[in-house]
Amino acid sequence: MQWTEEPACRRESVPTADSVERRPGAPSVVRSRISPLPDPVTRPEEDARRSRAIAMIPKGTILIVDDERDVREVLEEYLVAHGYAAIGAESAVAAKALVAQHAVDLALLDIHMPGEDGLSLARHLRERHATIAIVMLTSASTVVDRIVGLEMGADDYVPKPFDPREVLARIKSVLRRTSAANRADIGAERVRIGRCVLDLAAHRLTDQHGAEVPMSSLEFDLLKALAQHPNRPLSRERILNLNGQRDWDPFDRSVDLRVMRLRKKIEPDPEHPRFIRTIRNEGYIFVPDGGR
Repeated sequence: MQWTEEPACRRESVPTADSVERRPGAPSVVRSRISPLPDPVTRPEEDARRSRAIAMIPKGTILIVDDERDVREVLEEYLVAHGYAAIGAESAVAAKALVAQHAVDLALLDIHMPGEDGLSLARHLRERHATIAIVMLTSASTVVDRIVGLEMGADDYVPKPFDPREVLARIKSVLRRTSAANRADIGAERVRIGRCVLDLAAHRLTDQHGAEVPMSSLEFDLLKALAQHPNRPLSRERILNLNGQRDWDPFDRSVDLRVMRLRKKIEPDPEHPRFIRTIRNEGYIFVPDGGR
């Protein structure tokens, strides 16, 4: 495969990747480094610190499925350098295991692989993980593969050999389209939060299958406050005031406990929250598109 890389002097300054431990035959995993954020406090901080805290979180998680190790490693390194988390899998079997364990935003699938091919894997993802966007890696001369891939539910394709910059551009374009589509079917009284939908009028939270998610009235009040102030950090004091709880204790940790419980319900990966985030010395922030 031929690659066209950017000159070193033009590369962006981006978060470094964590070191990777590999086992023979095991899928490779590369993630952007994210520093843990402490518990929020109510003291306000400057906008620059807020921007830096948000920027440290990956723009999204990309699954790269290709039996060629060199292809996976080049794409993993390139995507991590541009602010994404990347997970590499050498087969459809390994990819299915990773999707079951990690929240994936987009899958790059090579069509021709030993064993189960990329088309079969694309069908599986569409049936079991409908929210994952799919970009097929195809042979430049095989029109049929591209047509079949799109019919299987792929959102786009990139012919081989390819330039990593084109792959990145396609990823950004597909994620923008799929994110907009996910938001378009939700009305003013219904807000998509992670893998759930909050119905403000009915005081109801439903999961991706339409089943109701149990939720206390206090948890609803917290979600409502965050949903009505997207992309704006809210301190614990502000959240309690919005909920009408003005006789609050400055050391009250009820908001933090509620956030922890809600993350388990709405976040695809509660250990690495993307939709309800902690902002150092600010509080909590609701990010509607998960930072894509």
